Amino acid sequence: MPDLPTQARVVIIGGGVIGCSVAYHLTKLGWKDVVLLERKQLTSGTTWHAAGLIAQLRATANMTKLAKYSQELYGNLEAETGVATGFKRVGSITAALTGERLEELHRQAAMARAFGVDVEEISPAEVKAKYDQLNIEDVRGGVYLPLDGQGDPANIALALAKGARQRGAKVQERVAVTDILREGRNVTGVNWQGEGGTNGHIACDHVVNCAGMWGHEVGRMAGVNVPLQACEHFYIVTEAIPGLTQLPVLRVPDECAYYKEDAGKILLGAFEPVSKPWAVDGIPRDFEFDQLPEDFDHFEPILEAAVNRMPMLAEAGIHTFFNGPESFTPDDAYHLGLAPEMDNVWVACGFNSVGIQSAGGAGMALAQWMEDGAKPFDLGDVDISRMQPFMGNKTYLADRSTETLGLLYADHFPYRQKATARGVRRTPFHSHLTQHGAVMGELAGWERANWFARAGQDPAYEYSWKRQNFFENVAEEHRAVRTNVGMYDMSSFGKIRVEGRDAEAFLNHVGGGNYSVPIGKIVYTQFLNTRGGIEADVTITRLSETAYLVVTPAATRLADQTWMQRHVGDFNVVITDVTSGEGVLAVMGPNARKLLQAVSPADLSNDTNPFGTAQEIEIGMGLARIHRVTYVGELGWEVYISADMAGHVFETLHDAGQDMGLKLCGMHMMDTCRIEKGFRHFGHDITCEDHVLEAGLGFAVKKDKPSFIGRDAVLRKQDEGLNMRMVQFKLTDPEPLLYHNEPIVRDGQIVGYLSSGAYGHHLGAAMGLGYVPCKGEAAADVLASTYEIDVAGTRVKADVSLRPMYDPKSERTKA
Repeated sequence: MPDLPTQARVVIIGGGVIGCSVAYHLTKLGWKDVVLLERKQLTSGTTWHAAGLIAQLRATANMTKLAKYSQELYGNLEAETGVATGFKRVGSITAALTGERLEELHRQAAMARAFGVDVEEISPAEVKAKYDQLNIEDVRGGVYLPLDGQGDPANIALALAKGARQRGAKVQERVAVTDILREGRNVTGVNWQGEGGTNGHIACDHVVNCAGMWGHEVGRMAGVNVPLQACEHFYIVTEAIPGLTQLPVLRVPDECAYYKEDAGKILLGAFEPVSKPWAVDGIPRDFEFDQLPEDFDHFEPILEAAVNRMPMLAEAGIHTFFNGPESFTPDDAYHLGLAPEMDNVWVACGFNSVGIQSAGGAGMALAQWMEDGAKPFDLGDVDISRMQPFMGNKTYLADRSTETLGLLYADHFPYRQKATARGVRRTPFHSHLTQHGAVMGELAGWERANWFARAGQDPAYEYSWKRQNFFENVAEEHRAVRTNVGMYDMSSFGKIRVEGRDAEAFLNHVGGGNYSVPIGKIVYTQFLNTRGGIEADVTITRLSETAYLVVTPAATRLADQTWMQRHVGDFNVVITDVTSGEGVLAVMGPNARKLLQAVSPADLSNDTNPFGTAQEIEIGMGLARIHRVTYVGELGWEVYISADMAGHVFETLHDAGQDMGLKLCGMHMMDTCRIEKGFRHFGHDITCEDHVLEAGLGFAVKKDKPSFIGRDAVLRKQDEGLNMRMVQFKLTDPEPLLYHNEPIVRDGQIVGYLSSGAYGHHLGAAMGLGYVPCKGEAAADVLASTYEIDVAGTRVKADVSLRPMYDPKSERTKA
């Protein structure tokens, strides 16, 4: 009979490396009554067969911070717990076989320096010097990270579990959670069953889903959506190779392969381009330390390339052919955080084969989030609230997961689009746009026109780190918006109605702006946290005395709605997602008024419809509501049309625009225009850890309001002064391209990195936004320095400004 309590502060479900890490870190913060339940034996799911590669560099600064924390933690665990983790810093090499891959690696190396990670770009000869067994005949170069490591996955997990036990956690094996009881938005407890038929109930304040590839199933029990799918993951281990000594971890992503020396043997693993989903209909209940059937035909192309790359493998016998499951998410980022559907259900699973290197940092971050009730820093890349409800669909997951495993080692080209599980969410204008050459991208499941192909041009991406095949197309769209008129589809942006007798008071509490405005007024605003960080970047339109429309980025609609819902308190309001109810066409450019006036009898003058207001109008034979706002820095309107009339209004506007050169445009154009105007992009330029004043958005905060979330932090920062300033950059050389994360060099020293980048077609060079440290400095001091941007290892001079380089007084938007 398991010796389990009937009450706990938290129940952690799953005894893999991440569940053990969460227990370890919660107890480290002083939490008592921590219970971890594992259905079989600790590590028996996917942890035990992980390869144990522990890299520092991840795609963003905060993900890198978590990976570096994991390394430091694993290096000290043995001294704390007495359990050997096998962690050793052996270094890692990534080799490039193509020029495109080499540029990617050089950009990653530049990013690594900005993130404080030791890295060296190395030549083919230097690759050979560090890994003599390698055939470098077609190697173009590589990068070397001397502090990367490897470890024993199972023992890392067991060490974390022991550390948790030493501080009082109850870690119970062979007990399965059979049910999760709920009341409203809270879990009240879990029912459990032991292997001997015993059962019981634990009442609890929190539940953490660390169930790995069972995370989807456990999520459903708790009433939350956890989209992930198990896939087969293959590796082989050779027989012992005489004379083989410790080698760096080696990755050859162009051949989908990684290599690890371990005890005189070579482990060769694969991330093949088309993977094999496993157990789509459910994982066998008795699964424990199981292997899946061998599939040598599937692995053979990887092995054949590997034998050429490392000829000694041809003489080495295969000791183990291993096939085991790993869980993958729709976007190759793990799930962490407070589930949007519930107020005390937390998630940490779906680690996409990087669970060992991520578990230490992820467990630390989640524990701190649970302790403080707020994210310790920006975790937007992995926050579970980024997942859309439909993504839990099993058919969708099976389709998408055939691709996501292989994307780990695919070229990470800018603008790369997923190829699988497409077409789920379509705007009312989808067929109209594709008929006119739209090349679709996907965001949050939405099919969105990113650019438009010319007649005779293949409407498809040709990826590169250089100018891609759509570069001139976007330039033409950009010019149309700057000099004439363009139209693009914004229907995917989130639309949330907030209504009720307390709607005004509620929004004045949750938002930094002033919403005590006339009907039809539009307010650009942020939702702030108690640190003054930005939780959401939205526009809010007053529709009536008791109703507002909150418009959010497409990717953050669920997160933004959840943020509002969690702060409703005693306010009498109803919050409703109405995104799919209206299509939205943006009509932007100097001739936007002329086009709209051609199809509507409405008065569109500044007197009747000034910037920042909305009005109901007729268009053609239909009705619409037009919002005079812009994200591209030009005169223009966002035209909201009920879904039933959307097709008619599109055709009316498009037909009327033919005589005046109307150009259909895409999302890439919107990004190139907004970067010229210095408009912030949520999730890149502004996040929950970026203070609203340091982001240059103080104008949107009404500090004279008596009370709103974050007010004290805003006033405190105003008194103390800024530590950082958001700066706009434009390269003086028109050739290099910027994307994001390129290092900012001030007077010869790296001081930060670009939060976003794109090409400014009107201003004639690549542009970026990024934060520059400025403690104790006036704005003039910041601008007086010399700046460069590190582009793949080459420093390029940049002009800088604290005001928009394009139309700094916003005269064009108010014409």
